Amino acid sequence: MKYKNLIISSPQELMFGKAPSPVKTRRGLIIGGGQVYSELNFTLPTMSINSNTVKRVNEHYREIAEGALERALHLNSKGVVLEFETLLEMTKTPQIGVDIVSIMNEVCEKYYQKHGLASEIRLTPNDLREFERPAKQRTSELIAPMMELFERGMEAGGDLVSIESTGGKEVSDDALMMCDIKAIMFALSVLGVRDMQFLWKKIVGLANKQGKIAAGDSACGFANTAMVLAEKKYIPKVFAALVRVISVVRSIVAMEEGAVGPDKDCGYEGPFLKAITGIPISMEGKTAACAHFSPIGNIASACTDLWSNESVQNIKLLSGMAPTAYMEQLEYDVRLMNVALKGGDQSCQLFQQLMVDSDVYTDPQALVLAPENVIRISKELLKGDSYVANAKNGALATLDIIEEAIASGQMELSEMETAYLPILREDLNSIPDSESEFIDMMLPLMDQSKFILEEYGL
Repeated sequence: MKYKNLIISSPQELMFGKAPSPVKTRRGLIIGGGQVYSELNFTLPTMSINSNTVKRVNEHYREIAEGALERALHLNSKGVVLEFETLLEMTKTPQIGVDIVSIMNEVCEKYYQKHGLASEIRLTPNDLREFERPAKQRTSELIAPMMELFERGMEAGGDLVSIESTGGKEVSDDALMMCDIKAIMFALSVLGVRDMQFLWKKIVGLANKQGKIAAGDSACGFANTAMVLAEKKYIPKVFAALVRVISVVRSIVAMEEGAVGPDKDCGYEGPFLKAITGIPISMEGKTAACAHFSPIGNIASACTDLWSNESVQNIKLLSGMAPTAYMEQLEYDVRLMNVALKGGDQSCQLFQQLMVDSDVYTDPQALVLAPENVIRISKELLKGDSYVANAKNGALATLDIIEEAIASGQMELSEMETAYLPILREDLNSIPDSESEFIDMMLPLMDQSKFILEEYGL
Protein backbone atom coordinates (compact mmCIF):
# COMPACT_ATOMS: atom_id res chain seq x y z
CA MET A 1 0.00 0.00 0.00
CA LYS A 2 1.09 3.55 -0.78
CA TYR A 3 -0.12 5.04 2.51
CA LYS A 4 1.81 4.26 5.69
CA ASN A 5 0.68 7.07 8.00
CA LEU A 6 -2.62 8.82 8.63
CA ILE A 7 -3.06 12.28 7.13
CA ILE A 8 -5.63 12.99 9.87
CA SER A 9 -4.49 11.41 13.13
CA SER A 10 -6.80 13.20 15.59
CA PRO A 11 -10.55 12.59 15.90
CA GLN A 12 -11.05 16.33 16.45
CA GLU A 13 -9.58 17.03 13.00
CA LEU A 14 -11.85 14.53 11.24
CA MET A 15 -14.57 17.09 10.64
CA PHE A 16 -17.35 17.74 8.15
CA GLY A 17 -16.58 20.36 5.50
CA LYS A 18 -12.82 20.27 6.04
CA ALA A 19 -10.30 18.09 4.22
CA PRO A 20 -6.49 18.44 4.11
CA SER A 21 -6.60 18.10 0.29
CA PRO A 22 -9.68 20.00 -0.96
CA VAL A 23 -10.85 19.56 -4.54
CA LYS A 24 -11.71 22.58 -6.68
CA THR A 25 -14.13 22.13 -9.57
CA ARG A 26 -14.26 24.10 -12.79
CA ARG A 27 -17.22 26.23 -11.65
CA GLY A 28 -15.52 27.02 -8.38
CA LEU A 29 -16.81 24.58 -5.75
CA ILE A 30 -14.07 23.91 -3.21
CA ILE A 31 -15.04 20.55 -1.78
CA GLY A 32 -13.49 20.04 1.63
CA GLY A 33 -12.49 23.69 1.81
CA GLY A 34 -14.69 24.77 4.73
CA GLN A 35 -18.14 24.29 3.19
CA VAL A 36 -20.46 21.27 2.92
CA TYR A 37 -22.41 20.99 -0.33
CA SER A 38 -25.44 18.91 -1.28
CA GLU A 39 -24.98 16.06 -3.73
CA LEU A 40 -28.29 15.04 -5.25
CA ASN A 41 -28.64 11.47 -6.51
CA PHE A 42 -31.62 10.58 -8.72
CA THR A 43 -32.97 8.11 -11.21
CA LEU A 44 -35.87 7.48 -13.56
CA PRO A 45 -39.32 6.26 -12.59
CA THR A 46 -40.00 2.67 -13.60
CA MET A 47 -39.84 2.68 -17.41
CA SER A 48 -38.13 1.04 -20.35
CA ILE A 49 -35.16 2.66 -22.04
CA ASN A 50 -35.11 2.17 -25.78
CA SER A 51 -35.28 4.11 -29.05
CA ASN A 52 -38.97 4.78 -28.51
CA THR A 53 -38.55 6.21 -25.00
CA VAL A 54 -35.15 7.94 -25.15
CA LYS A 55 -36.74 11.35 -25.81
CA ARG A 56 -38.82 11.05 -22.63
CA VAL A 57 -35.75 9.78 -20.74
CA ASN A 58 -33.90 12.95 -21.74
CA GLU A 59 -36.87 15.07 -20.65
CA HIS A 60 -36.82 13.41 -17.22
CA TYR A 61 -33.19 14.34 -16.64
CA ARG A 62 -33.71 17.90 -17.83
CA GLU A 63 -36.70 18.21 -15.47
CA ILE A 64 -34.66 16.79 -12.59
CA ALA A 65 -31.77 19.19 -13.10
CA GLU A 66 -34.05 22.21 -13.62
CA GLY A 67 -36.20 21.40 -10.58
CA ALA A 68 -33.23 20.70 -8.31
CA LEU A 69 -31.24 23.80 -9.24
CA GLU A 70 -34.30 26.07 -9.10
CA ARG A 71 -35.04 24.83 -5.58
CA ALA A 72 -31.39 25.15 -4.55
CA LEU A 73 -31.40 28.73 -5.87
CA HIS A 74 -34.49 29.60 -3.82
CA LEU A 75 -32.83 28.14 -0.72
CA ASN A 76 -29.71 30.29 -1.23
CA SER A 77 -27.51 27.28 -1.89
CA LYS A 78 -23.77 27.86 -2.05
CA GLY A 79 -23.29 25.07 -4.57
CA VAL A 80 -24.58 21.68 -5.67
CA VAL A 81 -23.29 18.43 -7.15
CA LEU A 82 -25.67 16.40 -9.31
CA GLU A 83 -24.73 12.72 -9.44
CA PHE A 84 -25.73 10.94 -12.61
CA GLU A 85 -25.62 7.21 -11.92
CA THR A 86 -26.22 5.57 -15.26
CA LEU A 87 -28.59 2.69 -15.80
CA LEU A 88 -27.56 -0.41 -17.74
CA GLU A 89 -28.82 0.77 -21.14
CA MET A 90 -27.09 4.15 -20.76
CA THR A 91 -23.68 2.51 -20.42
CA LYS A 92 -24.18 -0.27 -22.96
CA THR A 93 -25.14 2.44 -25.46
CA PRO A 94 -22.83 5.30 -24.38
CA GLN A 95 -24.52 7.86 -26.60
CA ILE A 96 -27.60 7.74 -24.36
CA GLY A 97 -25.50 8.54 -21.29
CA VAL A 98 -23.48 11.21 -23.10
CA ASP A 99 -26.65 12.98 -24.25
CA ILE A 100 -28.00 13.05 -20.69
CA VAL A 101 -24.75 14.53 -19.35
CA SER A 102 -24.87 17.18 -22.07
CA ILE A 103 -28.48 18.07 -21.23
CA MET A 104 -27.78 18.38 -17.51
CA ASN A 105 -24.58 20.35 -18.12
CA GLU A 106 -26.55 22.81 -20.23
CA VAL A 107 -28.90 23.37 -17.28
CA CYS A 108 -25.96 23.71 -14.85
CA GLU A 109 -24.29 26.28 -17.08
CA LYS A 110 -27.52 28.26 -17.42
CA TYR A 111 -27.92 28.58 -13.65
CA TYR A 112 -24.24 29.43 -13.28
CA GLN A 113 -24.26 32.17 -15.92
CA LYS A 114 -27.67 33.61 -15.02
CA HIS A 115 -27.68 33.29 -11.23
CA GLY A 116 -24.11 32.48 -10.17
CA LEU A 117 -25.20 29.11 -8.74
CA ALA A 118 -22.24 26.76 -9.14
CA SER A 119 -23.03 23.12 -9.77
CA GLU A 120 -21.14 20.15 -11.17
CA ILE A 121 -22.03 16.72 -12.49
CA ARG A 122 -20.59 13.53 -11.04
CA LEU A 123 -20.72 10.93 -13.79
CA THR A 124 -20.97 7.38 -12.45
CA PRO A 125 -21.23 4.71 -15.16
CA ASN A 126 -22.36 1.35 -13.87
CA ASP A 127 -19.96 -1.60 -13.99
CA LEU A 128 -21.25 -3.67 -16.91
CA ARG A 129 -18.88 -6.53 -16.14
CA GLU A 130 -21.17 -7.54 -13.28
CA PHE A 131 -23.69 -8.87 -15.78
CA GLU A 132 -21.37 -11.62 -17.04
CA ARG A 133 -20.85 -14.72 -14.93
CA PRO A 134 -18.17 -15.70 -14.40
CA ALA A 135 -17.09 -12.09 -14.83
CA LYS A 136 -14.34 -11.26 -17.33
CA GLN A 137 -12.88 -8.42 -15.32
CA ARG A 138 -10.00 -7.62 -17.70
CA THR A 139 -10.96 -9.06 -21.08
CA SER A 140 -14.70 -8.38 -21.30
CA GLU A 141 -15.98 -6.58 -24.38
CA LEU A 142 -18.19 -4.63 -21.96
CA ILE A 143 -15.19 -2.61 -20.76
CA ALA A 144 -15.09 -0.66 -24.04
CA PRO A 145 -18.52 1.04 -23.71
CA MET A 146 -17.78 1.83 -20.04
CA MET A 147 -14.57 3.62 -20.97
CA GLU A 148 -16.25 5.33 -23.91
CA LEU A 149 -18.91 6.73 -21.59
CA PHE A 150 -16.26 7.92 -19.14
CA GLU A 151 -14.31 9.71 -21.88
CA ARG A 152 -17.16 11.18 -23.87
CA GLY A 153 -19.20 11.91 -20.74
CA MET A 154 -16.37 14.03 -19.38
CA GLU A 155 -16.20 15.88 -22.69
CA ALA A 156 -19.95 16.52 -22.42
CA GLY A 157 -19.68 18.10 -18.98
CA GLY A 158 -19.06 15.43 -16.33
CA ASP A 159 -16.53 17.10 -14.03
CA LEU A 160 -16.22 14.33 -11.43
CA VAL A 161 -16.02 10.65 -12.35
CA SER A 162 -16.76 7.65 -10.15
CA ILE A 163 -17.96 4.06 -10.37
CA GLU A 164 -19.28 1.35 -8.07
CA SER A 165 -16.87 -1.30 -9.30
CA THR A 166 -17.66 -4.93 -8.69
CA GLY A 167 -14.42 -6.89 -8.85
CA GLY A 168 -14.75 -9.78 -6.40
CA LYS A 169 -18.52 -9.58 -6.17
CA GLU A 170 -18.92 -13.01 -7.74
CA VAL A 171 -17.29 -14.36 -4.56
CA SER A 172 -18.71 -11.91 -2.01
CA ASP A 173 -22.38 -12.45 -2.91
CA ASP A 174 -22.35 -16.02 -1.59
CA ALA A 175 -19.90 -15.18 1.19
CA LEU A 176 -22.27 -12.55 2.60
CA MET A 177 -25.19 -14.95 2.80
CA MET A 178 -22.99 -17.62 4.42
CA CYS A 179 -21.32 -15.12 6.82
CA ASP A 180 -17.99 -16.40 5.55
CA ILE A 181 -15.51 -13.73 6.69
CA LYS A 182 -12.51 -15.46 5.09
CA ALA A 183 -14.22 -15.49 1.68
CA ILE A 184 -15.15 -11.81 2.18
CA MET A 185 -11.49 -11.10 2.90
CA PHE A 186 -10.52 -12.93 -0.28
CA ALA A 187 -13.14 -11.09 -2.35
CA LEU A 188 -12.14 -7.62 -1.12
CA SER A 189 -8.46 -7.68 -0.16
CA VAL A 190 -7.29 -9.96 -2.99
CA LEU A 191 -9.73 -9.89 -5.91
CA GLY A 192 -11.16 -6.43 -5.23
CA VAL A 193 -7.76 -4.80 -4.78
CA ARG A 194 -6.40 -6.29 -7.98
CA ASP A 195 -9.44 -5.25 -9.97
CA MET A 196 -9.31 -1.71 -8.57
CA GLN A 197 -5.67 -1.43 -9.66
CA PHE A 198 -6.61 -2.48 -13.19
CA LEU A 199 -9.72 -0.33 -13.48
CA TRP A 200 -8.61 2.86 -11.75
CA LYS A 201 -5.38 3.10 -13.72
CA LYS A 202 -7.63 3.43 -16.79
CA ILE A 203 -10.10 5.86 -15.19
CA VAL A 204 -7.40 8.15 -13.79
CA GLY A 205 -5.63 8.17 -17.14
CA LEU A 206 -8.81 9.27 -18.92
CA ALA A 207 -9.58 11.93 -16.31
CA ASN A 208 -6.08 13.38 -16.42
CA LYS A 209 -6.21 13.48 -20.22
CA GLN A 210 -9.47 15.45 -20.05
CA GLY A 211 -8.41 17.69 -17.16
CA LYS A 212 -11.26 16.28 -15.07
CA ILE A 213 -11.48 14.94 -11.51
CA ALA A 214 -11.04 11.23 -10.85
CA ALA A 215 -13.14 11.19 -7.69
CA GLY A 216 -13.34 7.68 -6.27
CA ASP A 217 -15.06 4.34 -6.02
CA SER A 218 -17.63 2.81 -3.70
CA ALA A 219 -17.86 -0.64 -2.14
CA CYS A 220 -21.64 -0.35 -2.35
CA GLY A 221 -22.03 -3.82 -3.86
CA PHE A 222 -20.20 -5.29 -0.87
CA ALA A 223 -20.58 -3.18 2.27
CA ASN A 224 -23.98 -1.67 1.54
CA THR A 225 -25.30 -5.04 0.47
CA ALA A 226 -24.15 -6.34 3.85
CA MET A 227 -25.88 -3.44 5.62
CA VAL A 228 -29.16 -4.04 3.81
CA LEU A 229 -29.00 -7.78 4.56
CA ALA A 230 -28.34 -7.01 8.23
CA GLU A 231 -31.22 -4.54 8.28
CA LYS A 232 -33.48 -7.35 7.06
CA LYS A 233 -32.00 -9.66 9.73
CA TYR A 234 -30.55 -12.07 7.17
CA ILE A 235 -27.03 -11.66 8.57
CA PRO A 236 -25.63 -10.28 11.86
CA LYS A 237 -24.95 -6.57 12.22
CA VAL A 238 -21.49 -7.31 13.60
CA PHE A 239 -20.64 -9.14 10.38
CA ALA A 240 -21.83 -6.18 8.30
CA ALA A 241 -19.68 -3.85 10.39
CA LEU A 242 -16.60 -5.95 9.60
CA VAL A 243 -17.40 -5.94 5.88
CA ARG A 244 -17.58 -2.13 6.01
CA VAL A 245 -14.06 -1.91 7.42
CA ILE A 246 -12.55 -4.58 5.18
CA SER A 247 -13.92 -2.77 2.11
CA VAL A 248 -11.60 0.17 2.82
CA VAL A 249 -8.54 -1.68 1.54
CA ARG A 250 -10.04 -2.09 -1.93
CA SER A 251 -11.53 1.42 -2.17
CA ILE A 252 -8.27 3.13 -1.18
CA VAL A 253 -6.66 1.72 -4.32
CA ALA A 254 -8.44 4.42 -6.34
CA MET A 255 -6.43 7.03 -4.39
CA GLU A 256 -3.24 5.01 -4.82
CA GLU A 257 -3.83 5.12 -8.57
CA GLY A 258 -4.37 8.90 -8.51
CA ALA A 259 -8.02 9.58 -7.61
CA VAL A 260 -8.35 12.75 -5.52
CA GLY A 261 -11.92 12.62 -4.19
CA PRO A 262 -14.58 13.32 -3.29
CA ASP A 263 -15.13 9.57 -3.02
CA LYS A 264 -18.56 8.14 -3.76
CA ASP A 265 -21.18 8.17 -1.01
CA CYS A 266 -22.84 4.80 -0.84
CA GLY A 267 -20.07 2.55 0.50
CA TYR A 268 -19.58 4.50 3.75
CA GLU A 269 -15.85 3.77 3.68
CA GLY A 270 -15.30 7.51 3.18
CA PRO A 271 -14.37 8.46 6.79
CA PHE A 272 -11.51 5.95 6.76
CA LEU A 273 -10.33 7.15 3.35
CA LYS A 274 -10.42 10.75 4.57
CA ALA A 275 -8.36 9.92 7.66
CA ILE A 276 -5.79 7.94 5.68
CA THR A 277 -5.46 10.04 2.52
CA GLY A 278 -6.85 13.49 3.39
CA ILE A 279 -9.27 13.55 0.44
CA PRO A 280 -12.76 15.08 0.73
CA ILE A 281 -15.62 12.59 0.87
CA SER A 282 -19.30 12.22 0.09
CA MET A 283 -21.65 10.43 2.49
CA GLU A 284 -25.32 9.57 2.77
CA GLY A 285 -27.48 8.81 5.80
CA LYS A 286 -31.05 9.60 6.79
CA THR A 287 -31.83 11.08 3.38
CA ALA A 288 -30.98 7.74 1.72
CA ALA A 289 -34.21 6.23 3.06
CA CYS A 290 -35.81 6.61 -0.37
CA ALA A 291 -33.54 3.78 -1.57
CA HIS A 292 -32.69 1.76 1.54
CA PHE A 293 -33.01 1.86 5.31
CA SER A 294 -29.92 2.14 7.50
CA PRO A 295 -28.84 2.44 11.16
CA ILE A 296 -26.46 5.36 10.48
CA GLY A 297 -28.70 8.30 9.66
CA ASN A 298 -26.86 11.07 11.54
CA ILE A 299 -23.39 9.73 12.27
CA ALA A 300 -22.76 9.37 8.54
CA SER A 301 -22.49 13.15 8.23
CA ALA A 302 -19.93 13.56 11.01
CA CYS A 303 -17.01 14.17 8.67
CA THR A 304 -18.59 14.50 5.24
CA ASP A 305 -17.84 17.18 2.63
CA LEU A 306 -20.71 16.35 0.27
CA TRP A 307 -24.04 15.24 1.76
CA SER A 308 -26.02 12.92 -0.49
CA ASN A 309 -29.28 11.01 -0.56
CA GLU A 310 -29.07 7.86 -2.71
CA SER A 311 -31.15 7.36 -5.85
CA VAL A 312 -34.60 8.88 -5.70
CA GLN A 313 -37.01 8.29 -8.56
CA ASN A 314 -38.39 11.20 -10.53
CA ILE A 315 -41.96 10.73 -9.35
CA LYS A 316 -44.60 13.20 -8.18
CA LEU A 317 -45.07 13.83 -4.46
CA LEU A 318 -47.60 16.17 -2.87
CA SER A 319 -44.98 18.95 -2.70
CA GLY A 320 -43.50 18.43 -6.14
CA MET A 321 -41.16 16.03 -7.89
CA ALA A 322 -39.22 13.76 -5.53
CA PRO A 323 -35.68 14.86 -6.56
CA THR A 324 -36.66 18.49 -5.94
CA ALA A 325 -37.99 17.56 -2.50
CA TYR A 326 -34.79 15.72 -1.67
CA MET A 327 -32.76 18.70 -2.84
CA GLU A 328 -34.57 20.73 -0.18
CA GLN A 329 -33.90 18.14 2.52
CA LEU A 330 -30.21 18.02 1.68
CA GLU A 331 -29.93 21.80 1.63
CA TYR A 332 -31.44 22.16 5.10
CA ASP A 333 -29.02 19.52 6.42
CA VAL A 334 -25.97 21.26 4.96
CA ARG A 335 -27.21 24.63 6.25
CA LEU A 336 -26.86 23.31 9.80
CA MET A 337 -23.37 21.97 9.12
CA ASN A 338 -22.28 25.20 7.47
CA VAL A 339 -23.61 27.35 10.33
CA ALA A 340 -21.60 25.15 12.70
CA LEU A 341 -18.51 25.63 10.53
CA LYS A 342 -18.94 29.40 10.66
CA GLY A 343 -19.17 29.21 14.45
CA GLY A 344 -15.65 27.84 14.75
CA ASP A 345 -14.08 24.75 16.27
CA GLN A 346 -16.20 24.62 19.43
CA SER A 347 -19.42 24.92 17.44
CA CYS A 348 -18.31 22.20 15.00
CA GLN A 349 -17.23 19.83 17.75
CA LEU A 350 -20.54 20.22 19.58
CA PHE A 351 -22.67 19.69 16.50
CA GLN A 352 -20.59 16.72 15.37
CA GLN A 353 -20.79 15.16 18.83
CA LEU A 354 -24.58 15.42 18.84
CA MET A 355 -24.79 13.70 15.45
CA VAL A 356 -22.42 10.96 16.61
CA ASP A 357 -24.08 10.45 20.00
CA SER A 358 -27.51 10.05 18.42
CA ASP A 359 -26.41 6.89 16.54
CA VAL A 360 -23.14 5.54 17.84
CA TYR A 361 -24.28 2.89 20.32
CA THR A 362 -27.45 1.87 18.54
CA ASP A 363 -25.68 -0.42 16.05
CA PRO A 364 -22.13 -1.75 15.50
CA GLN A 365 -22.23 -0.31 11.99
CA ALA A 366 -22.71 3.14 13.50
CA LEU A 367 -20.08 2.48 16.15
CA VAL A 368 -17.31 2.02 13.59
CA LEU A 369 -18.08 5.43 12.02
CA ALA A 370 -17.49 7.47 15.19
CA PRO A 371 -14.43 9.68 14.47
CA GLU A 372 -12.40 8.28 17.39
CA ASN A 373 -13.05 4.73 16.16
CA VAL A 374 -12.37 5.67 12.54
CA ILE A 375 -8.93 6.94 13.58
CA ARG A 376 -8.23 3.88 15.71
CA ILE A 377 -9.26 1.44 12.97
CA SER A 378 -7.49 3.43 10.23
CA LYS A 379 -4.18 3.11 12.07
CA GLU A 380 -4.60 -0.66 11.99
CA LEU A 381 -5.50 -0.57 8.28
CA LEU A 382 -1.96 0.72 7.58
CA LYS A 383 0.17 -1.45 9.85
CA GLY A 384 0.67 -4.50 7.67
CA ASP A 385 2.82 -5.26 4.65
CA SER A 386 -0.07 -6.45 2.48
CA TYR A 387 -3.68 -5.54 1.79
CA VAL A 388 -4.68 -8.84 3.40
CA ALA A 389 -2.79 -8.02 6.60
CA ASN A 390 -4.25 -4.52 6.72
CA ALA A 391 -7.81 -5.73 6.22
CA LYS A 392 -7.33 -8.39 8.90
CA ASN A 393 -5.84 -5.87 11.37
CA GLY A 394 -8.67 -3.41 10.74
CA ALA A 395 -11.30 -6.11 11.24
CA LEU A 396 -9.72 -7.32 14.48
CA ALA A 397 -9.61 -3.75 15.80
CA THR A 398 -13.30 -3.45 14.90
CA LEU A 399 -14.08 -6.55 16.96
CA ASP A 400 -12.14 -5.04 19.88
CA ILE A 401 -14.18 -1.83 19.68
CA ILE A 402 -17.50 -3.71 19.52
CA GLU A 403 -16.57 -5.94 22.47
CA GLU A 404 -15.42 -2.94 24.53
CA ALA A 405 -18.74 -1.16 23.87
CA ILE A 406 -20.66 -4.24 24.99
CA ALA A 407 -18.49 -4.75 28.10
CA SER A 408 -18.94 -1.10 29.14
CA GLY A 409 -22.72 -1.45 28.88
CA GLN A 410 -22.93 1.30 26.26
CA MET A 411 -24.07 -1.08 23.52
CA GLU A 412 -26.53 -3.91 23.86
CA LEU A 413 -26.59 -6.70 21.27
CA SER A 414 -28.65 -9.86 21.10
CA GLU A 415 -27.17 -13.23 21.93
CA MET A 416 -27.33 -14.13 18.24
CA GLU A 417 -25.07 -11.16 17.50
CA THR A 418 -22.58 -11.68 20.32
CA ALA A 419 -22.29 -15.40 19.57
CA TYR A 420 -20.64 -14.52 16.26
CA LEU A 421 -17.87 -12.41 17.81
CA PRO A 422 -15.51 -15.24 18.93
CA ILE A 423 -16.21 -17.16 15.72
CA LEU A 424 -15.30 -14.15 13.59
CA ARG A 425 -12.17 -13.50 15.65
CA GLU A 426 -11.01 -17.09 15.29
CA ASP A 427 -11.57 -17.03 11.53
CA LEU A 428 -9.70 -13.74 11.15
CA ASN A 429 -6.78 -14.95 13.26
CA SER A 430 -6.47 -18.01 11.02
CA ILE A 431 -5.73 -15.80 7.99
CA PRO A 432 -2.01 -15.40 7.17
CA ASP A 433 -0.66 -11.89 6.57
CA SER A 434 0.96 -12.91 3.28
CA GLU A 435 -1.29 -12.56 0.25
CA SER A 436 0.28 -15.55 -1.51
CA GLU A 437 -0.17 -17.75 1.55
CA PHE A 438 -3.77 -16.58 1.91
CA ILE A 439 -4.49 -17.35 -1.74
CA ASP A 440 -2.98 -20.82 -1.35
CA MET A 441 -5.13 -21.37 1.74
CA MET A 442 -8.35 -20.19 0.11
CA LEU A 443 -8.30 -21.61 -3.41
CA PRO A 444 -8.94 -25.25 -2.37
CA LEU A 445 -11.92 -24.01 -0.33
CA MET A 446 -13.48 -21.91 -3.11
CA ASP A 447 -15.87 -22.79 -5.91
CA GLN A 448 -13.52 -21.76 -8.72
CA SER A 449 -16.28 -22.01 -11.30
CA LYS A 450 -17.58 -18.69 -9.89
CA PHE A 451 -14.54 -16.60 -10.87
CA ILE A 452 -11.63 -16.62 -13.32
CA LEU A 453 -8.22 -16.31 -11.67
CA GLU A 454 -6.56 -14.97 -14.82
CA GLU A 455 -9.02 -12.07 -14.92
CA TYR A 456 -7.44 -10.86 -11.67
CA GLY A 457 -3.85 -11.41 -12.74
CA LEU A 458 -3.58 -14.59 -10.66
